Amino acid sequence: MQYNHQEIEKNWQKYWAENQTFKASNISDLPKYYVLDMFPYPSGAGLHVGHPLGYIASDIYARYKRHKGFNVLHPQGYDSFGLPAEQYAIQTGQHPAKTTEDNIKTYRRQLDQIGFSFDWSREVRTSNPEYYKWTQWIFIQLFNSWYNKESDKAEDISTLISIFEKEGNATVNAVCDEDVISFSAEDWSAFSATKKEEILLQYRLTFLSDTEVNWCPALGTVLANDEIVNGVSERGGHAVVRKKMTQWSMRISAYAQRLLDGLNTIDWPQPLKDSQTNWIGRSQGAMVSFKVDGFEDRISVFTTRPDTIFGVSFMTLAPEHELVSKITTDAQKEAVASYVQATAKRSERDRMADVKTISGAFTGAYAIHPFSGEKVQIWIGDYVLASYGTGAVMAVPCGDQRDYDFAKHFNIPIPNIFENVDISEAAHADKEGTVIANSDFLSGLKYKKALKLAIYEMEKRGFGYGKVNYRLRDAVFSRQRYWGEPFPVYYKDGMPQMIDAKHLPIVLPDVEKYLPTEDGKPPLGNAEVWAWNTKTNEVVANELIDYETVFPLELNTMPGWAGSSYYFNRYMDPNNDNEIASKANLAYWKNVDLYIGGSEHATGHLLYARFWQKFLFDKGVVPVDEFAKKLINQGMILGTSAFVFRVENENKFVSQSKIANYKVQPIHTDVSFVNASDELDIEAFKNWRVEFEDAAFITEEDGSFKVSREVEKMSKSKYNVVNPDDIVEEYGADALRLFEMFLGPLEQTKPWKTSGISGVYSFLKKLWKLFFNGEQLEVSDEAATKDELKIVHKTIKKVEEDIENFSFNTSVSTFMIAVNELTALKCNKREALEPLLILLSPYAPHITEELWHKLGHTTSISTAPFPVFDPKHLIESAKNYPISFNGKMRFTLELPLDLSKEEIEKTVLNHPKTQAQLQGRTPKKVIVVPGKIVNIVG
Repeated sequence: MQYNHQEIEKNWQKYWAENQTFKASNISDLPKYYVLDMFPYPSGAGLHVGHPLGYIASDIYARYKRHKGFNVLHPQGYDSFGLPAEQYAIQTGQHPAKTTEDNIKTYRRQLDQIGFSFDWSREVRTSNPEYYKWTQWIFIQLFNSWYNKESDKAEDISTLISIFEKEGNATVNAVCDEDVISFSAEDWSAFSATKKEEILLQYRLTFLSDTEVNWCPALGTVLANDEIVNGVSERGGHAVVRKKMTQWSMRISAYAQRLLDGLNTIDWPQPLKDSQTNWIGRSQGAMVSFKVDGFEDRISVFTTRPDTIFGVSFMTLAPEHELVSKITTDAQKEAVASYVQATAKRSERDRMADVKTISGAFTGAYAIHPFSGEKVQIWIGDYVLASYGTGAVMAVPCGDQRDYDFAKHFNIPIPNIFENVDISEAAHADKEGTVIANSDFLSGLKYKKALKLAIYEMEKRGFGYGKVNYRLRDAVFSRQRYWGEPFPVYYKDGMPQMIDAKHLPIVLPDVEKYLPTEDGKPPLGNAEVWAWNTKTNEVVANELIDYETVFPLELNTMPGWAGSSYYFNRYMDPNNDNEIASKANLAYWKNVDLYIGGSEHATGHLLYARFWQKFLFDKGVVPVDEFAKKLINQGMILGTSAFVFRVENENKFVSQSKIANYKVQPIHTDVSFVNASDELDIEAFKNWRVEFEDAAFITEEDGSFKVSREVEKMSKSKYNVVNPDDIVEEYGADALRLFEMFLGPLEQTKPWKTSGISGVYSFLKKLWKLFFNGEQLEVSDEAATKDELKIVHKTIKKVEEDIENFSFNTSVSTFMIAVNELTALKCNKREALEPLLILLSPYAPHITEELWHKLGHTTSISTAPFPVFDPKHLIESAKNYPISFNGKMRFTLELPLDLSKEEIEKTVLNHPKTQAQLQGRTPKKVIVVPGKIVNIVG
């Protein structure tokens, strides 16, 4: 009987779906194990072979845990809101919901055909109203909460209002805006309703503020820093500028220290933890206030080196700083305006990364040094960011290289405040061992003492104080696009009001166009029905707005990371209409035991999700404050690109060995046009694009046309994508799964080469032959031999160790060795073959299900207990002794290991081969080392 992978795999996929084989129960006496993949965005391109790598690894582990007796939750869904679907809608007029649905169908078909053990009954889609109802609900909870530093957690806003009513805000220790006014209980009582709302917005965990954002005019939306590459949008390569917009923001900064501390409690990769630690950026220092000469205004700066304050020779503001336009003198206005405009075209990431370019503009204004009273110049420079700290730095050029370079470039004085230190060539950034000089009361002190005394004097004189600062900025939570979660917000007297949670979800309205309106409003401004009737509690037509019962709804939508920040909790109870998940389900599943996904999400999704989890924990919604115990970042599968070389300024292509004779330009070609010998199908290439139809080709002497190869990221734009559909069709899903694991360690990046999969496919056919003699199944119930059991138990031990250590690549090698050894022994014993099938089933579930069924089992192999390793089968009972005569080995003899020296000597001397060597002579001595050698000295 032949191994027919296509028929076998389709049959078992159908069986698993119909019988819901992998459906997890929320009520079980078994221990739980929750395995999760970062859910995909369903793009129109579908999956390529690089995408399933992490899914295959998680599926192996989920199946393994089922074999080990766990109740396994292994769900899947779709992160289905996103900019690509909206861009496609703008181009074609097709609703994003339609294209998203079509893309999901493709993804589901591709995922199913690879044989994943997902519990599809729990599927979630972030763009479904039933799902984003809970995204909106969480937003409302954040709006109705503040962060109490005393209790170190989020609390209901009503508790803050209660404090205000009783004693004002003098004793409130909260995470809030910097510019909150002080007021008494009497003041609070006298404030208007609008004023109270304005004050509360300064404390709420989600709030409206004027924020510097990355605005992309071509995409009509704000972009996060990680959505910008080299100063342009990652999607489409469009220009991005910095501008101020009124935006919803999330006060993630309230959780900065807890986000840092939590990293010590989770088993995540250290490089990822380091990324989050650096992104959060905890530093200790002081806030210092500088007066602006001639103005009432002050410039606040945070510095980690208050001990160097006497070295301040100028100040630098971010070009976007709110004081720039106010303090700039008439003489400097043109230069400053020109510089501000140029800076707006650069992303913050570019400005941070560019350490070589020195640029800036003098405002013409001066600050007053708080200790010396001297005037110091106020400059603007793009190396200072408005979003970091206060958007201002006190420049100490003798102690900071960037300040030093700036001062040198613009001929600003560089006073030296370090004893016995030469700063003629560079700044002196060292702290330890440094003695402060030329600094009034700090002179002669070492770093630590000077730092403490400087802070003490600042606090005493009232212009500064010690502070812990974080680089982490509050997260902008608004997007000017259509295809995202609507905010559950309407506006009354210009102030945001939350829609009662019982009226959720607020569903996206239909719009005629997906672009911003002609007057620059977000796409929801195109909706004809998008206002809130507070009397009927429903969305109504815009023309009904009367500001008494009908009010305008928020036109922005939520960002892409909103729906992915809690989806792991929703999987625990996805069909619950009354809460994110029931208390019982949350208590049972608690959190994710194993999370697999890309490291590129380190400071995006993974940080935001930890923030939301901690907030929901504070509010008593979830039972744990970290959502994933263990995280593994899978590596990337690279593609092998193919390049043809076109002669410059000619429609002529040159084969690989001939390019030295021409001036050529490399061009990607589709890898499907290239065979295993790197030969291009010229006709296919010419038919690929109109501009290549009449191209000439300079070939090799044998008439072939050779391309060059290069390993790159697998990408549609590089035409090096390998479609898993083609691999599954030709070799099967089991071969694909095994091959992806066989490529190398899970965490490493590795190149794909389709030709290598044939070896894995041959292995599966060899496994099949262990069970069949021609067309007949031939498996014996006879007891397995000791050699057969040794192979099986050696394999059990190695595979279990490999899976527990996520070393899936070495498991595949072990399976191949085991099948080769059992084939050599002509093993067909059930006692040996059944454990081998269970071991292999997490990796190759289809072929193992089929053979398990052929062996007479009526339940899925996925429910079979994992084989138990018995070390007795690896204990050697005999030794193959080399028998030497005068130090030269003549033959070997297998003897039981439990023989004594005397018994070994007697057995060897009586052996016919020994008698033949001695030819009647009596040996002088017999040297026996038990378990090692026998040497007969003659």
